[in-house]
Amino acid sequence: MPSPTSFADGTPIWVDLASSSPADARAFYEGVFGWSSDVSGEEYGGYVMFSSGESVVAGLGTNRDPDSAPDAWMIYLASKDLDRTAAAIGNSHGQVIVEPMDIPQMGRMLVAVDATGAVFGVWQPTGMNGFDVVGEDNAPAWFELLTTDYKTAIGFYTRAFGVVTEIMGDDDDFRYSQILDGDAEVAGIMDASRFLPEGVPSHWSVYFQVEDTDATIERVTRLGGRVVQPAENTPYGRLATVTDTTGAQFKLIADVE
Repeated sequence: MPSPTSFADGTPIWVDLASSSPADARAFYEGVFGWSSDVSGEEYGGYVMFSSGESVVAGLGTNRDPDSAPDAWMIYLASKDLDRTAAAIGNSHGQVIVEPMDIPQMGRMLVAVDATGAVFGVWQPTGMNGFDVVGEDNAPAWFELLTTDYKTAIGFYTRAFGVVTEIMGDDDDFRYSQILDGDAEVAGIMDASRFLPEGVPSHWSVYFQVEDTDATIERVTRLGGRVVQPAENTPYGRLATVTDTTGAQFKLIADVE
């Protein structure tokens, strides 16, 4: 997949991890994906930028209150006008929980909850334009909302961001829509009301593409992570769900030959 050069409003533009143990997380993800990392200065709170080769692919920040908010990966959606998006989120029955803030020379961000309870970020770039690559090995490949209220979720992202969606399936066994950026499929919204465990809210997930799912799982477990859903072949690739050393969950996907 070619490197993205621009991102339509409401499409994934960045991912980062809030970790209660950032030094351990840095070592873990470098070991799992072969990433290199660069630590920013004090003005950016020691934020870490992960790269795969020469391409920036993800970030890492400190989770200072893990008792209230467990360590987790955050998906950021693009906005060309953050203040307008913040208003649209409220008008679409969502809630902004971290007000728009400036990140000097980088961009503007906020954190919000959608109308079904899923937390996500919004990023308006001014200097840091988002991840450099998508859909390459050791980089983000797919972004998916698992929601307990599918119809409300579709309506929320359509109203708040103006996204265009395309239905992939619409029955009780598989109800799923894709978010489009032009002709490109960039994210999915899944009706998870029948299988999310009680007490687990709607949430966004990130898939990282790898060359070999099973070999990556071996590195995950050797470095202190764990397997949530073992690897299985699907029409979309060989998938698995794993966590890092503090429980932050992410997914793996590899092509099936």
